Amino acid sequence: MPRWSCLVTGAGGFLGQRVVRMLTQEKELQEIRALYRSFTPKHREELSKLQTKAKVTVLKGDILDAQCLRRACQGISVVIHTAAAIDILGAIPRQTIMDINLKGTQLLLDACVEASVPVFIYSSSISVAGPNSYKEIIQNACEEENHESKWSDPYPYSKKMAEKAVLAANGCTLKDGGTLHTCALRLPFIYGEGSQMLLGVMNRALENNSVILKISKFSVGNSVYVSNAAWAHVLAARGLRDPKESPNIQGQFYYISDDTPHQSYDDLYYNLSKKWGFHLDSRWSPPLPLLYWLAFLLEAVSFLLRPIYNYQPPLTRYVVTLLNSVFTFSYKKAQRDLGYEPPVSWEEAREKTSEWIGSLVEQHKGTLNTKTQ
Repeated sequence: MPRWSCLVTGAGGFLGQRVVRMLTQEKELQEIRALYRSFTPKHREELSKLQTKAKVTVLKGDILDAQCLRRACQGISVVIHTAAAIDILGAIPRQTIMDINLKGTQLLLDACVEASVPVFIYSSSISVAGPNSYKEIIQNACEEENHESKWSDPYPYSKKMAEKAVLAANGCTLKDGGTLHTCALRLPFIYGEGSQMLLGVMNRALENNSVILKISKFSVGNSVYVSNAAWAHVLAARGLRDPKESPNIQGQFYYISDDTPHQSYDDLYYNLSKKWGFHLDSRWSPPLPLLYWLAFLLEAVSFLLRPIYNYQPPLTRYVVTLLNSVFTFSYKKAQRDLGYEPPVSWEEAREKTSEWIGSLVEQHKGTLNTKTQ
């Protein structure tokens, strides 16, 4: 295949950084353009460690800046769109999430058409598929079953609508007369060294005598190690650029996971951290139906107060459902069409993540020692 270039949005994010790192090993890759919302000294340090023949160009800009996106796409062969506002707790205003996740994706698609970029890969989420009810058990779901989220909450709704826009854009005519080919990768919870979600859980546990609060006792779900998630994007880029493989991938979505055991989020956190003395909270937790109705009442209070006060409920029915459902899926379609096989085993992923958690424990000890001196 001819030499090519790739734009990665959200390059400063947990997934985006790993995608950039994986791309540096690709042969025939001339340039990696990394789009950052803000470029920090830590990002600069990460890039300085990369060993690659490809030119790495740092771009600073906003996913909602149409002019910036048009400039970023000029002369590019592939766009990997990982930039997103990820929020299930209501910390970010609804309109902000909709703007970043939906409007930003549409602006980027428009920029690709204008700049004649032939390949667009979207980092989607399993939240576009559900779960819709904690009472419904879905195991080893596949793409052909067409599960779809019915939630109006901003994160799943914005990701669902953005994915629809990406897949609908497949086959669009580009400005130079070429054709746009797209696909979407539906990712579950992504874990690994540097995960902000995992960092928050571990820091809260360290402040609580190494006790991990139980938030998802009843769930069974997929997770994926960050390098495996990034690898799927690289394979999708290869596939859509290959004239023989591309017809099977165009306009398709894929569930992406790995060999991490299907388990609750609580059990995943525990299995990654137990080496360092962490343990799960043994206190009584309320029955699931009670939690669900409590969430409903809190949402009702939020709705009633809306004219005078912006109350964000600490619990919603969506969060209760998301964290307490049996919802697993198969990645066989990605194996078949993309040639996807996770390069990092569960054992290796667990060990790498655990060592990183160990470094957090040491930092915490150092902070405590400083405070007591």
